[in-house]
Amino acid sequence: MSLKIRKQDALRYHSQDPAGKIEVVPTKMLSSQMDLALAYSPGVAEPCKEIANNPEDVYKYTAKGNLVAVISNGTAVLGLGDIGPEASKPVMEGKGVLFKKFAGIDVFDIEVNEKDPKKFIEIVKALEPTFGGINLEDIKAPECFEIEQTLKKEMKIPVMHDDQHGTAIISSAALINGLEIIGKKIEDITLVVNGAGAAAIACTKLYIALGVRRQNIIMCDKEGVIRADRQELDDLKKEFATTRDIHTLLDAMRNADVFVGLSVGNVVNKEMIKVMAADPIVFALANPDPEIAYETATSVRKDIIMATGRSDHPNQVNNVLGFPFIFRGALDVRATSINEEMKLAAVKAIANLAKQPVPEMVSKAYGIRKMLFGRDYLIPKPLDPRLITSISPAVAKAAMDSGVARFEITDWDKYALELERRIGIDNRLMSRIISQARKSPKRVVFAEADHHKIIKAAQILVDEKIAIPILLGNRKKIESLIKEFELELDVEIIDPFEEPEKMEEFGHYLYQKRKRKGLTAYEAKKLMRERNYFGSMLVETGQADALISGLTRDYPSTILPALQVIGVAPGVHKVAGMYIMSNKKGNFFFADTTVNTNPTAEELVEIVGLTARAVKFFDVEPRIAMLSYSNFGSARGEVAVKTAKATKLAKEKFPELIIEGEMQANTALNPQLMQENYPFSEIREKGANTLIFPDLTSGNIAYKLLAEMGGAEAIGPILLGMNKPVHILQLGSNIRDIVNMVAIAVVDVQAENINVGL
Repeated sequence: MSLKIRKQDALRYHSQDPAGKIEVVPTKMLSSQMDLALAYSPGVAEPCKEIANNPEDVYKYTAKGNLVAVISNGTAVLGLGDIGPEASKPVMEGKGVLFKKFAGIDVFDIEVNEKDPKKFIEIVKALEPTFGGINLEDIKAPECFEIEQTLKKEMKIPVMHDDQHGTAIISSAALINGLEIIGKKIEDITLVVNGAGAAAIACTKLYIALGVRRQNIIMCDKEGVIRADRQELDDLKKEFATTRDIHTLLDAMRNADVFVGLSVGNVVNKEMIKVMAADPIVFALANPDPEIAYETATSVRKDIIMATGRSDHPNQVNNVLGFPFIFRGALDVRATSINEEMKLAAVKAIANLAKQPVPEMVSKAYGIRKMLFGRDYLIPKPLDPRLITSISPAVAKAAMDSGVARFEITDWDKYALELERRIGIDNRLMSRIISQARKSPKRVVFAEADHHKIIKAAQILVDEKIAIPILLGNRKKIESLIKEFELELDVEIIDPFEEPEKMEEFGHYLYQKRKRKGLTAYEAKKLMRERNYFGSMLVETGQADALISGLTRDYPSTILPALQVIGVAPGVHKVAGMYIMSNKKGNFFFADTTVNTNPTAEELVEIVGLTARAVKFFDVEPRIAMLSYSNFGSARGEVAVKTAKATKLAKEKFPELIIEGEMQANTALNPQLMQENYPFSEIREKGANTLIFPDLTSGNIAYKLLAEMGGAEAIGPILLGMNKPVHILQLGSNIRDIVNMVAIAVVDVQAENINVGL
């Protein structure tokens, strides 16, 4: 998907305190004088001496084994060209963020003010003691070839120029699978490569390693076909020069089996696609505009297999499918290089993963009911959580088999579990939810649309195609805010006071619904002047799909109108509130954190049912802990007795669920503690991921403390048990909180309300 990025939004994102996108976080306790003495002087001398005696111990006593340098001189930054090392720093920080998010790898970004390849090489070589690997980035050709080749030869840690090899590896996997689908042999195909830069050269060399015959390759640059009789060809282009009597890209495309574009947008036309061989494979990888638009190419040839660099079309060739996991595998065996065997192992792992059954969470994230290996699914999706456990082991094993590994992995099942734990495999939950929401945006009404945070969130929702906002409130004030913040927000605005007939209609509807519950006709019509009632009625009558409110008002006064107008789902007696607490260990589900003050044991059982079904909705199998200050009867008291009773009743009512308790929070989250003291526990192996609190006080305090002091991201609150999707924001939520809640609301609607029948 191509997003519209506004200059001010991008600048604000990068400049908000703290500036930039990365920070250094200590991994050891530093809370006492003893901690400080161990971390630095005098305690630090001991690991220094051990490393001096055995340099390999640097991997044992320091972070070297999980630290990669992302290094650039800023000479070929994205599509911006030679903008200098300082200007390249935001990109390098961004690359570091991707390493961390997808593979749990720490990064120092290093921007070097040096264009001379030889001097640049010496600078990077001198950094070898610090890093476990080197990721070269955005260095222009042809210097990048000399730099990478020399560093790979002279350094004893993995070095990879991702601009070259990332695209090569991902597109090679797509090529293998594309040829398999159409039944062509790689050694028989004619291949046209448009572009002769770093990525094009690297791709072509890897295709040759896979079996493409050099004599069957035609490479073009901006001057046309690279021919052997052309003057002033450099050594790299000479390697791929042809002696055929062809001069233009159109000539080259005639009867070609495969086209790979690594050049600029819109240089390929319909005629060029028409003259290709049967079942043509077209990889138009220029970004943001492909060499030929996906819609144009597929309209010309129904037998075409196509890939682009864009996420809004099938078969996205995205480097994030490769580099995090390749470096992960290389680091974990302390490889001395990333060699051809390791790259080919990555290619095969990516290609093979595309042939495996796709997890439901991935299909849901991309809004594709059935994702099956074929013309529109050649390579895995970037949000597939299996990438790390498929590619990294393959790369690590290839390093071991080819003799460049200095550490051996023997238990591959254990290694796969370590990979999942390292990145917190569920940390991509919101990414999946947002991707899923984009596939079918729904109408979401905001009851507090005259607040600047709501307006800004609405702009993001429109830009990212997550939802269709309906702004409820004073029209003049809303339009004034849109103008003040220079937004381009063209959405429906509803001012209730401009809708007297609708207010009358809604008031009558509410009166009929609640006339036997003490509400008069006059009061019902008067309530429609209040936006939470009016917004709830828009959802109830089908004029909107979901309601978001609560930014500026307390929770009870916000939820009451929704309960009176929309009501609870069939079979539900109590609604409940759930937060998803996300940190590096994964996602944890907390309930009830917002609604029920002091639920009875029986009400806790209902909360268990609501929460369990919601957790399953997020493609997570709940492991439920019923929390108290007691462990399995170790202490008595009102709360402990209530929680123990609720546990017994919940186990009886939901025998298919894993439910444990009553237990303390640290016990629930610490498998080692459980195995040592409570080996009978059903959650002793992995610990709990779903925590049911005995009362609102404890749940509310716990999630807020964890968010403020523990650094966890709080996603929610998610209101459980309503008849139609309604979600109440926490007072003072930030813009990202609002966007996340709307994405959940949209997916809620897509699933025809996760609450119905809970």
